[in-house]
Amino acid sequence: MSVTLKGAVGASAAALLASSATLVCCVLPAVMVSLGAGAVLVGLVSAVPQLIWLSEHKIMVFAIAGGMLLASGLMLRRAAYLPCPTDPVAAKACIRLRRISSALFWSAVVAYSIGAGFLWIVPLVSG
Repeated sequence: MSVTLKGAVGASAAALLASSATLVCCVLPAVMVSLGAGAVLVGLVSAVPQLIWLSEHKIMVFAIAGGMLLASGLMLRRAAYLPCPTDPVAAKACIRLRRISSALFWSAVVAYSIGAGFLWIVPLVSG
């Protein structure tokens, strides 16, 4: 499998998108109801009924997001050992792509962790 820096950025962006779905399925409803915005949540679900599907299939959403995070992490690890070009402009772009892909990846990890916390930890703590 050939790994490129652009591919690593794409994989990190896809992982961030998948991890964001975990926030929508688990964190958004819990926070809105906790803040007393249940009516707003009902209006949001009426406007975007696909949110119900995400909530009904949250295990699959987490499995897909976790798989994408794993693939993205492996691609980033392999891409970290690729050499950057010697041309100063291309080297600067290479370093910038590495920073962007790393930031996207860690943002996805944070989003996934928050979603997992709301799905599995908060129900245990709140009783």
